[in-house]
Amino acid sequence: MTTIVTKTLLFVMQGLCFFMLTVAAAYAKEADTELSDRQKAIIPIAALTAKGNTQALEQALNDGLNKGLTVNEVKEIFIHSYAYAGFPRALNGINTFIRVTEERKARGITDKTGTEATPVPDNYNANTVGHKIRNDLVGRDISNRTTGYAAFVPTIDTFLVEHLFADIFYRDVLSVKDRELVTISMLSAMTGVEAQLTSHMKLAQRVGYTNSQLREFSQILNETVSQGSAIRAQKILTDELNIAMSDTNIATVTVNRDRSATMGATDKFTGNAKITSRFTSPVSSHYRGAMVEFEAGARTAWHTHPKGQTLIIISGKGQVQQEDNEAKSLLPGDVVTIPPNTKHWHGAAPDSSMSHIAISTPDNGETVTWIDLVTD
Repeated sequence: MTTIVTKTLLFVMQGLCFFMLTVAAAYAKEADTELSDRQKAIIPIAALTAKGNTQALEQALNDGLNKGLTVNEVKEIFIHSYAYAGFPRALNGINTFIRVTEERKARGITDKTGTEATPVPDNYNANTVGHKIRNDLVGRDISNRTTGYAAFVPTIDTFLVEHLFADIFYRDVLSVKDRELVTISMLSAMTGVEAQLTSHMKLAQRVGYTNSQLREFSQILNETVSQGSAIRAQKILTDELNIAMSDTNIATVTVNRDRSATMGATDKFTGNAKITSRFTSPVSSHYRGAMVEFEAGARTAWHTHPKGQTLIIISGKGQVQQEDNEAKSLLPGDVVTIPPNTKHWHGAAPDSSMSHIAISTPDNGETVTWIDLVTD
């Protein structure tokens, strides 16, 4: 009798363990169909760096740090980006990040530094390491190609192997999976690189990104970077990877309830000005804007906009002044039109707070040129 009970209990326990493992696997698979907050934060940082849109990059960097990216992980995105987008875009991104970190420190925010890259061993051979990493990534040995660019210009292949796939990919601040996400984000933001984007989309699948995650990737591009980048990504996902996009429509009406705030930098604003509710047109390079709330007496520095600006006064009393002209008073409901490349400032009246919606159109990714602070 005891033996029968024991065998029965053992059978039940085995069945329960199998059930629990099956459920756990199902949940793991389900969880893997969505990108993590950290992965979602990587996408716009990499893409906006490649586009050269440093103004939007500021918000993406703040969001990324708020969502748990470490300072060293963000630095590593820029290190990786220069190999695909070039030194100028990478350096502009780094300088933008310097400003963001300094502003966050001034506001009392302490961001996690994160780990450093593991030093290379004494017997490190970049050529050997690079070939191994690239071969593992593509799933076959392509070390001795006799056709294509590698045969035509072997020096560039040596640079790719020894620098990109060895020196950069070897750095473990970002995983190989992270680096593929950075790469497809940058390539989606750039025009004329569809062949490279196709290759790296396939590699993204190979390193573990699911179809659902790649659909979500294109949606995040649409929401945070541009419609054009999302269209490029979706076309390749559909045409080359046969991923159905019927449940991901980039032409949907969206409601933005992002109330995350940043304070105007001290070299761009006098007094306290809070910037919230940022928005961007779904049409690339069409318009972008935000709500700006000025405390009494706060104002912008002198600045210009390459394609002009529109201000819609929401509350309070304010002022706007063009260089060599008298200041004009502003009241709720007023609409201010500022011509392109016109030096001006705007802000709250000395005795009242003021808030407005500011709308401008980018030119080559830039919407404003800051000059100097307005004196009392």
